[in-house]
Amino acid sequence: MTAPALILASASPRRRELLARLGVEPAQIAPADIDEDPLDQELPRDYARRMGREKALAAASAKGHVLAGDTVVAAGRRILPKAEDEATARKCLQLLSGRRHRVLSSVALLAPDGTLREKLNETIVKFKRLSDQEIAGYLASGEWDGKAGGYAIQGAAEGLIVSIQGSHSSVMGLPLFETRALLKSAGFLVG
Repeated sequence: MTAPALILASASPRRRELLARLGVEPAQIAPADIDEDPLDQELPRDYARRMGREKALAAASAKGHVLAGDTVVAAGRRILPKAEDEATARKCLQLLSGRRHRVLSSVALLAPDGTLREKLNETIVKFKRLSDQEIAGYLASGEWDGKAGGYAIQGAAEGLIVSIQGSHSSVMGLPLFETRALLKSAGFLVG
């Protein structure tokens, strides 16, 4: 019996790296192009789930299973943007400075027959109180570019984090425990 093909609905090198930790190599990369704007009054948890689901559906294929995910940084009920410019990254870091926030990572696996399996991970992250110099130094690194909440935990920002309660891989962009469970249920992983 041949193993089912896995299509990753993401161009993120981090997601490919994290999948490799599970011993999984996608047969194809097919980034989903969808509108990622939150709906009016949409809560962070609902938004994260919807994004994972919509990305999987947008990349649907009869050639294999589609794995999609999304990572959302939330301060209370507020969904922080993916930082596309330095001013946005600065605002995010100033908001997160000295406080706890949630990182919600959804993962969805869509089978060729339309069966959709979904999981969500919630991790709590707390930054130290950041000085203006620390923020400026982090911004100069450029790591914030395109990152939810304006930071990448797998880089220099990790040295600014006081605590993390939950999944480090989830904050990086793909919750491995949940992803492993979905892949195992679909026959991609044994044992």
